[in-house]
This record gives sequence, C-alpha cells and structure tokens, in this order.
Amino acid sequence: MPISVNLDALLDKAYESSSLAELADAPVSALSGVSEADGEALQKAFNIKTIGDLAGNKYVRAAQAIAELGRLAK
Repeated sequence: MPISVNLDALLDKAYESSSLAELADAPVSALSGVSEADGEALQKAFNIKTIGDLAGNKYVRAAQAIAELGRLAK
C-alpha cells in the first residue's frame, strides 16, 4: 500500500517535488530553515553532508533518545 506524505513545509522550495530517496541524499540545506552556512558548519563539525547523514548521526540519535526517555520519565 503506497503512503503519501506532504513534506513541503519542511523543505526548501527547490526540493518539494523530490522523492524520499532523493531527499535522503540531498544536502541538509534542503531542509527549510537550514542555510548553506548551517550546512557547512554541520559538515565541518560532524562530517554531515546530507539529510541522511544528519538522520543517522550518533549525536542526533543520542539527543533524540535522551529527549524521548525524558518525556517518558515524566
């Protein structure tokens, strides 16, 4: 069963018609609110170049886990 999601509000206009596979390989600046300078800083600090890299980054994943566990502990 195909699943459809509108991600336009999360993406830069240039990437709104991209497939999920294309978005995973897109630069982090494809995310709405992430500038080219932000992307360069992420690459310099964490070697994050793509949305997929960001999603799989161990620090991002750790922060998500800590935040979720904190919500559950309340």
